[in-house]
Amino acid sequence: MPTRFLNTTKKIAGGYTILETMIAVSLFVLIVLMGTNALLNANVVHQKSQNLRSILDSAGFAMNELSRNLRTAYTYRCFVDGEDEILPSPLSALNYPKSCDMGYGISFETDSGDSSDYNDQEVYYFSEGGLWKLSGPYSGVPVPTRLTPEELELDINLSGFSVFGAEAPGSGDQRQPFITMRMVGEIKFRNLATPFFLQTSVSQRLIDI
Repeated sequence: MPTRFLNTTKKIAGGYTILETMIAVSLFVLIVLMGTNALLNANVVHQKSQNLRSILDSAGFAMNELSRNLRTAYTYRCFVDGEDEILPSPLSALNYPKSCDMGYGISFETDSGDSSDYNDQEVYYFSEGGLWKLSGPYSGVPVPTRLTPEELELDINLSGFSVFGAEAPGSGDQRQPFITMRMVGEIKFRNLATPFFLQTSVSQRLIDI
């Protein structure tokens, strides 16, 4: 009788082949890379947004500082391009108020200043793409201070001051002094130019009429 052999072949358990494993790993790596790239891009955009906001906040801070000083000031003098010098000759002209529809600069006497002394007046003006400040005394050569950051480029043709009612009531002007300041330009940061527009209006706190 022929010898019968039992079938001892074991059934192979089901599982992943090497090819399937390689495909799965490749897809996983691809998804991780895509997610990482999206995360990095989001971080770059957030950083740019924070930097732009910081630059714009600096401009807003300068505008707020000037607004606070204007509220309690007096003897406003507006400087018109082609008509007025920032430091006129004679300097005593700073003691004479002047209104204008749109000027590139403004001077005023602070609430702690001496109305008879033009050397202690503050002067703000737009030039070379920024907002600048001069403080007396003006007997020597005053050094201007730039109040806006270099990354902020102002359009000096669109930025300026509008001053109404600056003249004394005795001259026939019965309006309360009212000043509007406007900043128009671009924030230039890392080859990115972002336009912006800031404007504020201030009325003199002291009674002028």
